[in-house]
Amino acid sequence: MAVRMMIVFNPAAGARRRRRLLVALDLLRGLGMRPEVADTARRGHAVEIARDAARDGVPIVVAAGGDGTIAEVAAGLSGSETALGVLPLGTANVLALELGLPRTPAGAAAVLAMGRTALLHPGLAHYADGRELLFVQMLGAGFDAAVVHHLRTGLKRVIGKGAYVAQTLREMPRYPFAPIRCVLDGREDAAASVIVTKGRLYAGRFLLAPGADPREEGFHVALFRGAGALAAMRYGAALPLGLLSRLTSVEIHRAAEVRLEGPDIPVQADGDPAACLPVAVGPAPKPMRIVVP
Repeated sequence: MAVRMMIVFNPAAGARRRRRLLVALDLLRGLGMRPEVADTARRGHAVEIARDAARDGVPIVVAAGGDGTIAEVAAGLSGSETALGVLPLGTANVLALELGLPRTPAGAAAVLAMGRTALLHPGLAHYADGRELLFVQMLGAGFDAAVVHHLRTGLKRVIGKGAYVAQTLREMPRYPFAPIRCVLDGREDAAASVIVTKGRLYAGRFLLAPGADPREEGFHVALFRGAGALAAMRYGAALPLGLLSRLTSVEIHRAAEVRLEGPDIPVQADGDPAACLPVAVGPAPKPMRIVVP
């Protein structure tokens, strides 16, 4: 009997990604799966689709898109026994790179059909107004979040990763680099920008936290001490060389609980805007299963 699988797809992603999705669907059917596609209609819709599918007992729900879509589907599956699958169709696909998931439709379909799973330990952000936000890869506060907040979606769709470079250059002279108060497992610290990460990589294949693994509990917290445009330029130059974690103005700490505070400082989670500080970060109530090679 064919295994039922729900695939969550954002139709605004464009015709090229739709074609890659159709290739994967044909391959999945040939491998004995029964895939169904649910198109999202708005931001947050993937959460609802995934939650309903889990309640209906669908064994695997696949996020067909980038890290933002993956995070929404994961949020909908949180607490359930349904496994998260990934069909990498996004710009960065950081989680897919972390886990060694194939980028091609054929490779991704083969992994999904095999159905081997591992435990994933997402993070959960708690806001002062009571809202909660699940993330699977990272949460950033400060300069990188300002880039995400002001990034134009249309430009990202047209030039991909180049849109982040362009927006970074625009943010450098105008971002105020206000200090962020950090509390890591009760220990106070401060930084100009902070990235709370589950994985090693940032913005694609670039190394940030060498010892991190999204399949393990806890977080690696990167504290960027340097403030101002010159510091941002140094970080930007070190990132593609894999040297970011070696800079003296970057410190990486392990923590199970993190609190970040600061005036009107933007936050991003898995590459999407995620309001402003203050925010408290801890583990999701329980780990979830994710389909891996």
